[in-house]
Amino acid sequence: MIEQTAISISTPDGQMPAFLFAPTTTEPKPGILLLMEIFGITAHLQDVATRIAQAGYVVMTPDLYYRVPHTRFGYDEVEQATAMMWQLDFGQSIEQDIQAAIAALKAQVHPNRIGVTGFCLGGGLSFLTACKFSSEIAAVAPFYGMVLDEWIESVKDITVPVYLFFGGQDPFIPRDRIQQVASRFQELGKIHQLKIYPDAGHGFFCNERSDYNPLAAEDAWRELTRFFQKHL
Repeated sequence: MIEQTAISISTPDGQMPAFLFAPTTTEPKPGILLLMEIFGITAHLQDVATRIAQAGYVVMTPDLYYRVPHTRFGYDEVEQATAMMWQLDFGQSIEQDIQAAIAALKAQVHPNRIGVTGFCLGGGLSFLTACKFSSEIAAVAPFYGMVLDEWIESVKDITVPVYLFFGGQDPFIPRDRIQQVASRFQELGKIHQLKIYPDAGHGFFCNERSDYNPLAAEDAWRELTRFFQKHL
């Protein structure tokens, strides 16, 4: 049985809504910070959070669009969602939001056993979290996240295991960019895995998107749960 609870997280810019998904048991659980797609806190994201909670984790999904309340998009509203994403400040503001979410999750779980994952926008921000907050977390698994140049430079600061998932047919993340990320992890000797699904596009994990690839999604789910079981 999974309980879903709406909570509010204090940030320097105000109150950030979030959902907690937790198994109905009393013993301390590891936690997962699940970061949203460009579409916001969708029904699909909540479904993924429930699945992760059923695997034995307390899951938190913060609404990173909280500065413009009640912002959510359908999967057919790509242009509107992309425009909203680019309104985010990928510097200090988003880092403060993520740090606040980690602190709020730590209060609910075993504080040394926190993992981070996310899809699309959330994949990129998971990568950023590994770069900026390795001392606060234990493992990170980004799904098809776009990686900014300065984040590639910041891979030197990552001290936790990272598992990166990409689609080989993703029009937003070309193969040479994936190779650049992989090379950076390799040359720095960082603990990492990277998996490319050759026939999968962007959004392959989401069964509500046209890019949904069932075989890739099923394999990635197995890999994700094994990764977190190992490190959390």
